[in-house]
Amino acid sequence: MQKPEQYKFISYDISEDKQGFFTIHFHGKMDAQSSPEIINKLLDKIDSLSPVSLTADLDGVSYFDDFGLLVLIELQKAVKNKKGFFHVTDNRGKAKNILYLLESNFDRSVSPFKQKGLQRVVEELGGTVLNYFSNFKAAVSFLGSVVLSFSQICRFPKSLRINDTILYMEKTGVNALPIIALISFLLGLVIAFMSSLQLEQFGANLYVASLVSIGMVSELGPIMTAIVVAGRSGSAFAAEIGTMKISEEIDALFVMGFDPTLFLAVPRILASIIVVPLLTLFSDIFAIAGGLVVGVFILDLTASSYMTQTINVLSLFEICWGISKSIVFAVVISWVGCLRGFQTQGGADAVGNAATSAVVSSIFLIILFDSIFAIGRSYWR
Repeated sequence: MQKPEQYKFISYDISEDKQGFFTIHFHGKMDAQSSPEIINKLLDKIDSLSPVSLTADLDGVSYFDDFGLLVLIELQKAVKNKKGFFHVTDNRGKAKNILYLLESNFDRSVSPFKQKGLQRVVEELGGTVLNYFSNFKAAVSFLGSVVLSFSQICRFPKSLRINDTILYMEKTGVNALPIIALISFLLGLVIAFMSSLQLEQFGANLYVASLVSIGMVSELGPIMTAIVVAGRSGSAFAAEIGTMKISEEIDALFVMGFDPTLFLAVPRILASIIVVPLLTLFSDIFAIAGGLVVGVFILDLTASSYMTQTINVLSLFEICWGISKSIVFAVVISWVGCLRGFQTQGGADAVGNAATSAVVSSIFLIILFDSIFAIGRSYWR
């Protein structure tokens, strides 16, 4: 074993296991202060040793960051130039997070940090719980920021970006109308056709109109509209804001004195609250039209009798119930989309992850709130 090289924050020594197989034992901190001063020394050592295999032993390291990783990358390059093999051992796990995140920079010979099964399960469970608490805290904080921004708009209406709000109303509402209309029409047609197979046995074909209208106006219309909007607009909100976040445009807005929530989130949320209930109404109309097609061409009903039965069974309460649900869904979709956008960290793949997370979270919350509405309605009556 060679004499240890001492530096201000780190020391290392080199041992030879057998001919051409060397191990560098690091001790201390491998950070921005210590790493630069040892790179050149280590590269000179490797050049003189010409190792067949070189192992970097991090068991004695007390602190390790991306500057320490830079040392390992330079060592690996130098060993490769000598046609040797490079390994890393990290039994204490001081560098496991950085080695895991940037493992693509290393050969498959890098030895990962291994834990005992129970310890790993407990650590992962604890990390998951802490992550959920952190996400919940961020969600509540963002919700409070949105509420404060809306209160500011109530006091100072000119602070609302009207042009952006209208633009998002067009993107969220007008551009989504064709797909909403098609899906709702086909859904109404399917519900009418399937229900007619059963009701026709009892000569109750006329009640197909009741089933389609009640089912779509109260339940399926708001839900299907919300799911489509979540897939189209919720993901777009997350991707747009997420791209601004990783390109530091949001930081620039903050430095210039703009409130990012008021500037970016409020126009999107307000636009969704306005247009999603309108989309729900259109969804109900096209679904009833789909049922009408089945009633007229398959069940031999007249258009007037079908529409009369629909009008008789629908009440103002049912329509308002569906609209109120759609307003809640609109708030959830736009809020989650903006939240995931502001939470984006990393590179381009993080934007895709934010969009995916926004859609999944929105659909889950839509179903959850719909269940709450259903339970509340059963107790209300």
